[in-house]
Amino acid sequence: MNIHEYQAKEILDKYGVPTPRAEVASTATEAKDIASRIGGRVVVKAQVHAGGRGKAGGVKLVDTPEQAQKEAGALLGTRLVTKQTGVAGVPVEKVMIAETLDIKDELYLSIVIDGDIGAPVVMASTEGGMDIEEVAENAPEKIFRVAGDPLIGLTTYHARDIALALGVPAEALRATTKLITDLYRVFTDNDCSLVEINPLVVTEDNRVVALDAKITLEDDALFRHPDLARLRDGNQQDPLERRADAADLSYVKLDGGRVGCMVNGAGLAMATMDITKTAGADPANFLDIGGSADQERIEEAFKIIMDDEDVEIILVNLFAGIARADIVAQGIVAAAKETNAQLPMVVAMRGTNAEEGARILGESGLNITAAPDLAGAAEALKHKLLELGGAN
Repeated sequence: MNIHEYQAKEILDKYGVPTPRAEVASTATEAKDIASRIGGRVVVKAQVHAGGRGKAGGVKLVDTPEQAQKEAGALLGTRLVTKQTGVAGVPVEKVMIAETLDIKDELYLSIVIDGDIGAPVVMASTEGGMDIEEVAENAPEKIFRVAGDPLIGLTTYHARDIALALGVPAEALRATTKLITDLYRVFTDNDCSLVEINPLVVTEDNRVVALDAKITLEDDALFRHPDLARLRDGNQQDPLERRADAADLSYVKLDGGRVGCMVNGAGLAMATMDITKTAGADPANFLDIGGSADQERIEEAFKIIMDDEDVEIILVNLFAGIARADIVAQGIVAAAKETNAQLPMVVAMRGTNAEEGARILGESGLNITAAPDLAGAAEALKHKLLELGGAN
């Protein structure tokens, strides 16, 4: 789950991580008042769940409260389009007004989970302000990595090693070491999947400050953090993804695809997306209905696919275990009748009650092509795509 920068800043403040003075505004007048309190020269930052705000015009440096009011008014109520949002963009409903700092150096600091070693890894670089992907590609030697121990955490001497690798001034070494250990506590205490400070700045008076903050929370751990779960901003999500969240479905809308995929199991869903590409088309979504989906959730999953205007054909790939094939079939038929679905479907069902599921679909009168397995589904999908006018 993504949260806004101002929300991430509030979390960092609780842990003693130095951040600029800042407040959030929902109106241009509020922005002016905040800028007056902070001191006039401020940064106006659109609060959206997307990176690349600066290049998209979502970050403005102003000299007076009146300019802050003008820039906030120009941002609020619009949709910001960045390289991470797609063409529709995301709504700007709040702006953060933050103090400016006299910056001497920009650094990079983040914590992520390394799946290979099963532990959090701190990544640091002297190339702050740049996308870490660009640094990894063009100057990988400038990324310093230290793994934390799942039991004892990040030791102080490891944090000091990171601070030394960042080349902070000697007088800021102790404060930077503490900042890194505090940031690690933010990551572990709140079950984060990402904490990123880019840039982490060194000011002219040798203070080290988290100028920008991005925190992503692990969805599967939110039951332990009801206070954090309330930070979710559904308006930043794609409407279909928001519906899927409400139905407890794992769904991601993909740009440009025409094949709606409905699958049980994340690994099988990935394989199904690969098969879709092999068949000559792009998947319109990732959708995992899960192993314990009941008929109501299956109906909602089908309706979500149907409400995606990009979808021209539906591929259902089910390996029934806990989720019985007949229940899935009943859900598909019920949702198809309710939505008056006319789209062609390719369906592969194996496992528990697969024959009964196939019978239910076969007698439904829907435009369904049955396939014995995933390979057969790929062939059937190719033929259907040709009938519809070829690949993407």
